[in-house]
Amino acid sequence: MIQLEGKEILKIDIHTHIMPGHMPRWAEKFGYGGFIHLDHHKPCCARMMQDDKFFREVMDNCWDADARLKDCKEHHVDVQVLSTIPVLFSYWAKAKDALEVSRFLNDHIADIVERYPKRFIGLGTVPLQNPDLAIIEMERCINDLGLRGIEIGSHINDWNLSDPALFPFFEAAEHLNAAIFVHPWDMMGKSKMEKYWLPWLVGMPAESSLAICSMIFGGVFERLPNLKVAFAHGGGSFPATIGRIEHGFNVRPDLCAIDNDKNPREYLGKFYLDSLVHDPKMLDYIVGLVGADRIALGTDYPFPLGELEPGKLIESMPYEANIKEQLLSGTALDWLSLSKNDFM
Repeated sequence: MIQLEGKEILKIDIHTHIMPGHMPRWAEKFGYGGFIHLDHHKPCCARMMQDDKFFREVMDNCWDADARLKDCKEHHVDVQVLSTIPVLFSYWAKAKDALEVSRFLNDHIADIVERYPKRFIGLGTVPLQNPDLAIIEMERCINDLGLRGIEIGSHINDWNLSDPALFPFFEAAEHLNAAIFVHPWDMMGKSKMEKYWLPWLVGMPAESSLAICSMIFGGVFERLPNLKVAFAHGGGSFPATIGRIEHGFNVRPDLCAIDNDKNPREYLGKFYLDSLVHDPKMLDYIVGLVGADRIALGTDYPFPLGELEPGKLIESMPYEANIKEQLLSGTALDWLSLSKNDFM
């Protein structure tokens, strides 16, 4: 915990990624490629390989709970919410194979949470290319594994999150009181953004805005008012473009209001954002836009595009202690339907 104005404040990071330290060779088992495996080429370090193609190098804090806890101690993080790395979603694979991958990843997260219940909270992943299988695995995650929710992508192959095929999944999530964490992946326009890391710098924020707009215009939030959805990276480009989005809705309802006739601005405060915006003026803007009770600390740990000193931006802001506490833990607890006492 940290001390603010003489009060002990819990710090919960809702946006951290993890994977098992050893991945089966799914391509050999399933008979086709595209899956990630790990090449442990040196101690405490591994290459994530997609078949024979290098994807990313990761350190042991990407899979080892004890290594993560050392980092948490250094940065005074009390609790991490664990979710898989989006490249492992496997939405492109055959549904039954993606289900097997999901179960493997979910069992790994559940095992860590079981070993350290005061330090970690788990989110599962599900094969959303088949919503029926996704619901079954979500039910297992919540009811059997004790996970608190599900991480999903900003789109599912050719489906945006407004697609009617996905509505039963969201309906089931609301019924289960499962938190949903939407993370951008498979970024749009990658063929035009081969240089300068632009898929991560430009494509990811656009993907988050796509996801939010799809759920608003598609009527998902309207039909499921108790669905608890959080979006990564401070909602991407959505907060900065809400004026344009609202104006488009007003001047072209024939294009924007075909599935939901309510102004998109009415949904501000109906969903959650993480705090990962890297800029004090932007953080202050989104706090004013959606409220501190809808923004939770998120860092993208352990990756370099995340907040490398978790909570530093929030702690640096000229907010009163009660607002900082809300951002550092209160909103996370509300989204996850938990209480501070669960971690004392």
